[in-house]
Amino acid sequence: MSDVLGPGPKTRVRRLAEKANYDADVIFAVIDEAPLCHVAAIVKGHAQVIPTLHAREGHTLYLHGSPSNAVMTAVVESGEACVSVTLYDGLRLARSGFESSIAYRSVVLYGAATMVTDDSEKARILNLFVDAVLPGRASEVRAMSDSERRLTMVVAVSIDEASAKLSSGPTDDSEDDRALPVWSGTVPARLHFGNPIPDTNGAMATGAIEVPASVKRLLKNQ
Repeated sequence: MSDVLGPGPKTRVRRLAEKANYDADVIFAVIDEAPLCHVAAIVKGHAQVIPTLHAREGHTLYLHGSPSNAVMTAVVESGEACVSVTLYDGLRLARSGFESSIAYRSVVLYGAATMVTDDSEKARILNLFVDAVLPGRASEVRAMSDSERRLTMVVAVSIDEASAKLSSGPTDDSEDDRALPVWSGTVPARLHFGNPIPDTNGAMATGAIEVPASVKRLLKNQ
């Protein structure tokens, strides 16, 4: 049985609470499917938020960025991170603008944040990032250099408290609105990858390098 990550004082869903879910498996599934996340922090007295890539391993969410990144530095200095992810699943069209909405799955999480300093662990996690973006890609590219690792900050966030909010299905039209001759329903949406466009410089200029297995799997499985 999955554990639960809420509701907690920071993540309890109060608006449309019936859409809330605190099950860890549900929350982790949304995090893993999301191509990016948003990280918030107070920087020099002002609220700031940035988009960034992420990778999850168990109850730990990894973030990365430049050592000069003000938001990431503020997160580490404060010792706590607030992260959100959202998956856009389509339109929910009602007979009125007020009841119209979108279909989505979102997560907000809080947790203790620490910088990863061990070099071997940092190298392992950065490979995890590569595979989080495209599974299997880390084994297809050259290893990261020492200087590249030094130029990359890795932050580990313990997923201590989190909530998901899930919205799907038909809209909540009133009985009077349902009698109106206005089209209503849902329009699904999903991320779709197009045909690969090869680079044309360096070794790729020969045209002899095949599309890698990671990209073939991505296209086959979408």
